[in-house]
Amino acid sequence: MITAIDISSLQPHPDMDGVDVVIIKASEGRTYANPLRNEQEKAARGAHKQVAWYHFLWPGNIQAQAEWFVRCADPQPGDVLACDWETTTAHTAATCADKDAFLAAVKNLCPRLRVILYCNLDFWKRHDTTSKCGDGLWIADPGASPGKPRVKHPWVIHQYGIRHGTDVDVCNFATVQAWKDWAGVPKPADEPPKPKPPTSKPYMPPSFPAGLAPGKSKPTAKPLQKALRTAGFMHITDADLSDTYGPRTQAGVSRFFDAHPQFRSQGKPHDAAIGPRGWAFLFTLAYGRK
Repeated sequence: MITAIDISSLQPHPDMDGVDVVIIKASEGRTYANPLRNEQEKAARGAHKQVAWYHFLWPGNIQAQAEWFVRCADPQPGDVLACDWETTTAHTAATCADKDAFLAAVKNLCPRLRVILYCNLDFWKRHDTTSKCGDGLWIADPGASPGKPRVKHPWVIHQYGIRHGTDVDVCNFATVQAWKDWAGVPKPADEPPKPKPPTSKPYMPPSFPAGLAPGKSKPTAKPLQKALRTAGFMHITDADLSDTYGPRTQAGVSRFFDAHPQFRSQGKPHDAAIGPRGWAFLFTLAYGRK
C-alpha cells in the first residue's frame, strides 16, 4: 500500500519524506479558505507527490459550499476531491442527505475528477443511511492497524493515526502508478501542449477611485460590485447595482478577503474597505484572466 498524510493550516510545514499522497484542506463551509493551501500545494507538487483536496462540510448551502470548494482547491487533472463529513466546531453536523448532495454537486462541477467521502466509524455506521461515498470511501479508524479499517464497505484510504501532529493514512493501491491510473493523472503523452506566449498587452486594472469607502455613495460602488460578481464573491443583478458601498457590497468584499487575506487591513479584521491593492487584484482576478 502507498502512504498519505492529510494536512491543514495547523501543519504549515509538514514532513513529506516517504509520503506518496498529500491531502490538503482547501476550504470549510461557504467562506473559509485554508490560507496556506497554495504554499502547501507548491511544496507537495515540488516534491513530486500526488495531490488531493478536502472540504470540511457544514449543514446546508450545499451548492454554494461545492462551488466554494472547487474555487479554493482549483484542482489540476488527476487531483482527488474529498468531502470531510464530521461534527463541526459548533457541535452540528451535515445530514446524510447533505453529504450525498455535496458529493453529487462536486462531481457535477468536476466530472473528470474522483470525488470521495471522508468520515469516521461513528458517522459511517450510525449517521450514514445510503452508503453513498462518491468514487470511494476514506475512513478514519485510528483503532485499527494500518490498512485494516473495521468496515465491510470497500475503501480507498484509511486514516489510522497521528505522527508528529499530522494525520497519517494508507491508500489501498499497490503502487503510486495504480493511484495515478485510478485518479486519472495525465500521462506525459496526454498532457496538452504548452500555451503560446501571449501577444496582447497584459491586463491593467482601472485606477482605484479615491474616496471609495464603506457607507459612501460617491464615488459610485457599481464597478466594485460588478467585479465582485464576476469573481464569484457577490450575487447581484444589474438591477440591484447601487452607487452606495452598502452592507451587501461590504459582505462581498469580506468574502474576497476570506479568500485572499493578504489584502485585509492589518489589525482591522472587520474592516470592509478594499483599498487600492485589493482593488487591483480583484479586477485582475475578475477580468484579467482569459
